[in-house]
Amino acid sequence: MTETIRLFAGDCTVEFAGEGERTQRGYVVVVVKPDRTVLVHDAEGYQPVAWLTRADELTTETEGDSFSIVARSGEQELRVVSEAPTGRREFPVSEAGVPVGTCPDCGDALVRAGGEVTCLGCDAAYGLPAGATVLEKPCDDCGLPTMRVERGEPFELCVDWECESLADAVADALDGRWDCPDCGAPLGVVSRGNRPFLGCEGYPDCETTFSIPAGVVVGECACGLPVFETAAGRRCLDGTCDQYYESGVDTTTGP
Repeated sequence: MTETIRLFAGDCTVEFAGEGERTQRGYVVVVVKPDRTVLVHDAEGYQPVAWLTRADELTTETEGDSFSIVARSGEQELRVVSEAPTGRREFPVSEAGVPVGTCPDCGDALVRAGGEVTCLGCDAAYGLPAGATVLEKPCDDCGLPTMRVERGEPFELCVDWECESLADAVADALDGRWDCPDCGAPLGVVSRGNRPFLGCEGYPDCETTFSIPAGVVVGECACGLPVFETAAGRRCLDGTCDQYYESGVDTTTGP
C-alpha cells in the first residue's frame, strides 16, 4: 500500500530527552515515516544523529517554511525545531519488494513484500498463504502472477484467491482421504476465509480439527494420520502426536 513519507530540511535544533540525552544543531534532513519513526540525518555516514522508532505520539507543526516536530515514546522525547528552514516535501512511499510482474489493471509493477503481492500503482494487494512461492508464469485467466503452494500436495494457483481458490483446490485433493483418530469419521476439508483445515465430519459430536501444514504428504504416522515434509522437517498432521514424536521418522510408512 502506498503511503506518504515527509521530509523536512534546514538549520535545526535537535533535542533528545531520555537515555543519552543531548542537544545538537546543524543543517539536517528529518525523515518522518508512515509508522511514526523519525530520523534526523546530518552530512556524515549512514546512521542518523538522532531518531525515535515508531513513536507513540507524533506532532508536527508548520508555519510558512518553519516547522517543529515532537515525537514521544515512553520516557523518550525527540524534538526538532527549525531555526532556518530550507524546505519540506511529501512523497509517496511503499514497502520495497521483489518484482513479480505487471499489474493487469493499471500496468504498473507488482512486487512481493510482507507476505503479499501489491501493485505500486493502484494499491491492489493479494495476500499469500504461508510458504507460497510466486512463479514467473502469469495466470491464464486474469494475468496476475501464479504461486506454488504446498498443502498436502503441491498446487499452482493464481495469487488472487477470488480467481482460483486454495481452499477449493485442497478440498478436491484431500477431502475424505484420512479418518478422524478420535471417532473414525472421515476428515473433510473446511475453510476459514480461504485458509483450509481438516475437520471431522462427525461435527458437532466430534470437534477434532487440524491445521494443514505447508508441505507435502510423504507417508503415514503410526496414529493413522499423514506425515508432512515441511521446511522445518517431517511432522505428523497432529502437531502434538506422541506416537510420531516419541519414535521420530521410524513411525512413518512412507519414504
